[in-house]
Amino acid sequence: MSAAYSPPSGDIPILHADHEILVVDKPAGLLSVPGKGPDLADCLIARLRTAFPTVLLVHRLDRDTSGVMVFALTPHAQRHLGLQFEHRRTKKTYLARVAGRLEPKTGQVDLPLIVDWPNRPLQKVDHETGRPAQTDWRVIKASDAETRVHLMPLTGRSHQLRVHMLALGHPILGDPFYAPDTAAEHPRLMLHAEELRLRHPDGGLGHKFRAAAPF
Repeated sequence: MSAAYSPPSGDIPILHADHEILVVDKPAGLLSVPGKGPDLADCLIARLRTAFPTVLLVHRLDRDTSGVMVFALTPHAQRHLGLQFEHRRTKKTYLARVAGRLEPKTGQVDLPLIVDWPNRPLQKVDHETGRPAQTDWRVIKASDAETRVHLMPLTGRSHQLRVHMLALGHPILGDPFYAPDTAAEHPRLMLHAEELRLRHPDGGLGHKFRAAAPF
């Protein structure tokens, strides 16, 4: 952890709930699942379990990232959704604010990633032993100081968006790991999971869930 864990208080916004799935808007600063030790026990899934006792994990967001997360409420839904993530059948769109003017307007980062063992949990680009990782981007608005951009990960590596933007020379603002010099000016990591598209485990109908970015 980059600092003492001080998770936000307050209710978790529920975007959708039915007999199979639960979709929420995760706040920044809250772990998706418990960390090691009692001081890291407070997390999103633990809070959700009080109202949804059968809740099951499908995927994660970094502690410092906010936005749309889907949980399963049955083992069937967990398997169904898990396969969608594994086979890249879900579509995820993130909103980020990054340093500098990102050009061109659209593009793709294709750089393999691996854990930076001496500096865990940081990740790094490694062309020899890294796992394939691709991220598409689309600029929304840009100035010389910063760019507002949509990021669409095609793979789901740990810290993928954060390391890919850093590798382009445009780190995500407020990132305590990869751009610590910007953290003083930004109270949080400027990365938000804005939209998630998936197929419902009961019948396979396509659904789109959105949560507006708080920045």
